[in-house]
Amino acid sequence: MAVKNPLLQTIFELRGNPRACVYTEPLWGLSMNLCLPYASVYMAALGIADADIGLSATVYMVSQVVFAFLSGPITDKLGRRKTTAIFDFLAWCIPCLIWWRAENFWFFIVAALFNGTMKVTTNSWDCLLVEDAEKDKITSIYSLVIMCGQLSALFAPISAVLVSKLTLIPAIRILYINAFVVMTTKLTLLYIFSRETRTGVVRMAETKGKSIWELAAGYRGVLGIIAHSPGTIFSLVIAALVGIVSMVNVTFWQIIASKKLLVPDSLLPMFPMLRSIVAIIFFWTLIPRIMKRGFRFPLLTGFICYVVGQTILILTPVGIARYPLLCVSLLFDGFGSGILAMLAESLVALHVNKAERARVMAIQHMIIMGVTAPFGWIAGILSSISRSLPFVLTIILLAAGIGVTMLYYRKGDPGVIE
Repeated sequence: MAVKNPLLQTIFELRGNPRACVYTEPLWGLSMNLCLPYASVYMAALGIADADIGLSATVYMVSQVVFAFLSGPITDKLGRRKTTAIFDFLAWCIPCLIWWRAENFWFFIVAALFNGTMKVTTNSWDCLLVEDAEKDKITSIYSLVIMCGQLSALFAPISAVLVSKLTLIPAIRILYINAFVVMTTKLTLLYIFSRETRTGVVRMAETKGKSIWELAAGYRGVLGIIAHSPGTIFSLVIAALVGIVSMVNVTFWQIIASKKLLVPDSLLPMFPMLRSIVAIIFFWTLIPRIMKRGFRFPLLTGFICYVVGQTILILTPVGIARYPLLCVSLLFDGFGSGILAMLAESLVALHVNKAERARVMAIQHMIIMGVTAPFGWIAGILSSISRSLPFVLTIILLAAGIGVTMLYYRKGDPGVIE
């Protein structure tokens, strides 16, 4: 009997590098996503001010800008597979050890600098994921990747139990050690079961004997490729807006829930769990149907739902009503963030020049991070004034996304990529 659900069909049909990347991706969720619901309140519990929490997020973004610039030459020089293994360890395993022993602001700054190297592995891993994949399956593949990250929601009660039994700081230290072990396992398995891509083999041969800096000097031509593609520019704008909103939510959602709405620490993971469960359900049911209508309608639907979710969050009062309202907020957030994250990744991957994928994506990531970087610091200052203001900022950015989408698709949506 034929498999009708496109995601389920994609799971069964995956082969080679796409299968290795997708099948190991749940381990990322079982490591880092168990810590993320507590990352900001962990910093606050160690006595770090809101503005400094925002500053650390900006340092993280600046580090990403630098390594996004270098990611193309590094990925071409070392190959997609080896680059992913090396920089996954630098970007995630080492920071986990630093976060585990963190005592003050400077620990988080050092960890943020290491963590920023993730932009190298973002590039190399994306190349490993899609370079040997069929083009018509890329959107479904990214849906699976995002959904794999959401699977950690099923294990969120572990975090809640640890916090309730051990208190916040000791529990999060344990979770960071767990993240180190699981992430090390993930990168090892991915290296074993993947192979260098066909494009990667060609680029390694072409860059043999050249330094990273010589390769970086060739970016002028890459900028021309980007500048002459309206679709690439549009995908960059969408990715930047989605990235900023995601960063603000990851950094400050826990703080508004904990400090303004007075949600107990032990309950904090339950709300991201709800968001993740909602996203998973939508990925299996509604989103595949919506994606049949091209890109304009899914983008507008995602932006509008995200605006509704963020608005409800701001208007939620302290008191018993906060719990059902937070759930409704996360219902809209789960759909909006899920579909926008998938579409942002897919649009960037689909518009990229295949022969120059690593260098074009390096420039794209650098531009996105450069635009995103100041907003961690800006949101931190806004949060120090009012816990709600960072989310006023996200609503403005999401509204901008609606405007940009309507402008780009003003002549209609043919449902095809340029």
